[in-house]
Amino acid sequence: MGKRHHQKAINSLQMRIREHEAKIQIELEKDLPDQGLIRHWQKEIAAFEKGMQQARKRLGR
Repeated sequence: MGKRHHQKAINSLQMRIREHEAKIQIELEKDLPDQGLIRHWQKEIAAFEKGMQQARKRLGR
C-alpha cells in the first residue's frame, strides 16, 4: 500500500471524526441526551484515532 492510500485513509478518518463530534454536539444539546449513543460515538472516535496513528506510522510520521 502506497503513501496515497495511507493519506487517503487519514483524510477519511478525520472526516468521520468531525462527523461524530457533530453528532455528539447535537445530542448534547437535547433536553435528555442519550448517553449510550454518545459513548458509542466516543468509542468510534477513539478507534478512528487509532487507525490514523497506524496510518501515520506507516507513512513514517
